Amino acid sequence: MRVLILDGNENQAVAAARSLGRAGYDVSVGASSAWSKAGWSRYAKTQFRYTSPSDDASLFARDVVAEAARAPGTLVLPMTERTTVVVSERRAELEAVSARYVLPEHATLLRAMDKQAMTDLAASLGITVPATSVLGTAAEARRFATRAVYPVVLKPRTSEEIDRRGAPRPTGKPLYARSAPELMTAFEQLQTRAGDILAQEYVEGVGVGYFALARHGEVRAEFAHRRLRDVRPSGSGSALRESVPLDHALKVAGRRILESIGWHGVAMVEFRRRDDGTLCFLEVNGRFWNSLALPIHAGVDFPLLVARLAEDGDVTPVTAYRVGVRCRWWLGDVRHLVSVLSGRPAGFTGRYPARLATLGAFLRPVAGTHHDNFEWTDPLPEAGDWLDFAVRRLPAALHRKGMHHAPTAPGAPDRGVR
Repeated sequence: MRVLILDGNENQAVAAARSLGRAGYDVSVGASSAWSKAGWSRYAKTQFRYTSPSDDASLFARDVVAEAARAPGTLVLPMTERTTVVVSERRAELEAVSARYVLPEHATLLRAMDKQAMTDLAASLGITVPATSVLGTAAEARRFATRAVYPVVLKPRTSEEIDRRGAPRPTGKPLYARSAPELMTAFEQLQTRAGDILAQEYVEGVGVGYFALARHGEVRAEFAHRRLRDVRPSGSGSALRESVPLDHALKVAGRRILESIGWHGVAMVEFRRRDDGTLCFLEVNGRFWNSLALPIHAGVDFPLLVARLAEDGDVTPVTAYRVGVRCRWWLGDVRHLVSVLSGRPAGFTGRYPARLATLGAFLRPVAGTHHDNFEWTDPLPEAGDWLDFAVRRLPAALHRKGMHHAPTAPGAPDRGVR
């Protein structure tokens, strides 16, 4: 079977290309750029370029459908919310050329992307959720600011919004407020890139995730890891993580949410574990995640399971995996080190790593640690990661930093850096 992997500059695309290429699938990697790190993998037979869905969703769909039409039965695997939402919306066009996909109903996907809807659902299922208010106008924000218990996390209601052209538009990272003036500043900043804003209590604790593949609401594979180092200690995705046993509380909560919405495909359900052990729901990410290489190394090959689900209609459940397996995003870990050496960000009140301890841990990696992008037999994706960061992501981040100055929410997820 031919497989089209989209979003070739994401870590999860590299992991998927290696997984499926090794399994004998005909892998083609797509991106909105002339090249991609996953496309440079030895396991990618071909590369193709598509129009960015943010520029023109119709042209993006046309490009992907045309590529899928080259071989009947081609499986299309989007790696980010941006491509997933357009592929889902245009699924009829894929079906017309006999292409395959593994996604829930479109309405279910949109519901999962709505953080308020998922927070309400989790609460109705008896799962602890942060106190949340929806702020649609400046007047509502001002009223909330006078009664809020600080610190407060402000985040867009959805990570991607669909504009009038039908194109997805990223709404950006959550922000953090310690006072009413900071809350209004953050709200005004978020309003420039999002509609409704959620104001949530800041939940102290450790980020944990429930990773799963479900078939129409029935879980077929599941996995858990613990974060050892985040790219930004003040709040982002992981740079180093380790597989851990899936504890009962996390399993029950994660399954309950996915089963209740009849989820079909892969998903990550995010929680924070408070110091007293309580799990607090944060959000659902209905797509492949940045740390996808780790479960593959640990024995839960999610891309391969998705491909077999697309081919055969079902897969044998996989719930056992090796614990203690580590996987490191090298570039992300360097960014972590730079963040720590730069010192605690202004206004950040959470726990922050010590410089010497961080430097020592960075220089003494645990033997046997795997890497998201680097393999001795497939080194080019690692080179592509650094090149992509230098010529695309870093300049874009510096441009955004020059435009916005509100502090990032502690523990908040960084899109695409999970």
